[in-house]
Amino acid sequence: MSTQLTPILSEFWDAERSWTLETYEEHDGYAALRKALAGDAADLVAAAKDSGLRGRGGAGFPTGMKWGFLPPPDGGPRYLVVNADESEPGTCKDMPLLMAAPQFLIEGMIITSYAIGCHHAFIYLRGEVVHVYRRLMRAVEEAYAAGYLGKDVLGSGFDLDITVHAGAGAYICGEETALLDSLEGRRGQPRLKPPFPAVAGLYARPTVVNNVESIASVPPIVLHGADWFAGMGTEKSQGFGLFSLSGHVERPGQYEAPLGITLRELIEMAGGMRGGRALKFWTPGGSSTPIFTDAHLDVPLDFESVAAEGSMLGTRALQIFDETVSVVRAVSRWIDFYAHESCGKCTPCREGTFWLKQILARLEAGQGREGDIEKLDDICDNILGRSFCALGDGATSPVTSGIKYFREEFEAGMHTPWHELFPAERNTLFAKESQPA
Repeated sequence: MSTQLTPILSEFWDAERSWTLETYEEHDGYAALRKALAGDAADLVAAAKDSGLRGRGGAGFPTGMKWGFLPPPDGGPRYLVVNADESEPGTCKDMPLLMAAPQFLIEGMIITSYAIGCHHAFIYLRGEVVHVYRRLMRAVEEAYAAGYLGKDVLGSGFDLDITVHAGAGAYICGEETALLDSLEGRRGQPRLKPPFPAVAGLYARPTVVNNVESIASVPPIVLHGADWFAGMGTEKSQGFGLFSLSGHVERPGQYEAPLGITLRELIEMAGGMRGGRALKFWTPGGSSTPIFTDAHLDVPLDFESVAAEGSMLGTRALQIFDETVSVVRAVSRWIDFYAHESCGKCTPCREGTFWLKQILARLEAGQGREGDIEKLDDICDNILGRSFCALGDGATSPVTSGIKYFREEFEAGMHTPWHELFPAERNTLFAKESQPA
């Protein structure tokens, strides 16, 4: 399997004014839409299934299968909703894509809407990213002006409107049903399932909810064919994806590569570990996935291989930490986030994250008590599988995996604060920024 970089969605990010419709059209933009509109909608759903495209938002559910779950048309509306509420610590692929090449998403939405019979699609964007909101609004305006949106798209008889909606900045709205409630004007909290969104989603109508990168990958698949996409990646995790490297590497950023590439290869492409230090731990899919160590450098980054090693590929948010970092401190920061962002709907997540935060703060300060580590494990056991949605489950991941691989550091928190155990962390945290240009 080739593990070279595959610049597809990121092919022209370095072009002058890459975000404009003009630049996009210079790179085969909207050729896929013309091809799609000339064919049958059912063929597009089949192509999505045949390509092996799986959701790029975390869970990796087959995209074409999700489209196929919609019930037969009944004369009423059906909707496509794009989840652009990217807000998990370390996850940073959708926002760069929307800043650099938003037309990928818009073309993908038009093709997907045609495939599922949708005439009004929505983008739910995290409200704090005002610069992305403005760029996305401008991109939609350009698409309308060029005849790609609105009535009778490209003379095909197909009508489509796209609404860009800015949320208020709640992590819970990354959960698809909480996103739908927020989009309807209610408080963002997860819904009881079933019914699933495919049956009763937005405004109680059949709805497809997909991640930005999932939908942005549709135009290349339509243009080049399902076999082209399926030829990349691994047997069960097909295609390419954006791998977001952040933390202690020389060149953090977005690396677009086939699924199945390893962290060792990606770190090499990123110029190695910062300052030549050793890798200590990392996240394969953002802070809600169990952490890995240097022993997992050669695990293929595909859905099955990562799961077999006890974690999740998630959003491919690779946060890299070197030997100067306290695991207890890092996990404590993540739990601060989860406790703050818990929507409060269910007791396990609302109360559990609160108590995880208190105990980790003690351990971080070197004031841990006898039984604290066991209590952390016990609280996590009472959240995992018992919370109303998966975000509670995700909050337990860094805690349980941190204890699994670095229990001695948690034990040291009984008597020694983190800054005495890791005095170099303060000096290296911003070393990259302080170096002369």
